Amino acid sequence: MDTQIFHALADPARLRIVEAMRTGEHAVNDIVERMDIHQSGVSRHLRILAEAGIVQMRPDGQRRLYSLRPEAFDRLEAWVQGYRRHWEARLDRFGAALETHKDKKP
Repeated sequence: MDTQIFHALADPARLRIVEAMRTGEHAVNDIVERMDIHQSGVSRHLRILAEAGIVQMRPDGQRRLYSLRPEAFDRLEAWVQGYRRHWEARLDRFGAALETHKDKKP
């Protein structure tokens, strides 16, 4: 798994930008209005997100429209899926232990 995605999303401001973009394509100024960050800061965060493959930019005249790239989230989901089996097995054992303990109570 490419850790660049994790590094990009680890910053709270970038994570908030990604959350704001869940509804679709947005111009930089639209994102600035939602954040408590100046336009230059939002642009810097968008550049980092683009370098990590999380967002993509589409020029529209003078505007630049940004949207989330589903491929990045598909890679994240695949990474988590590899650990899900481990977590589920541990939870299954924990549930069985709870049942055993419950059955032994007077």
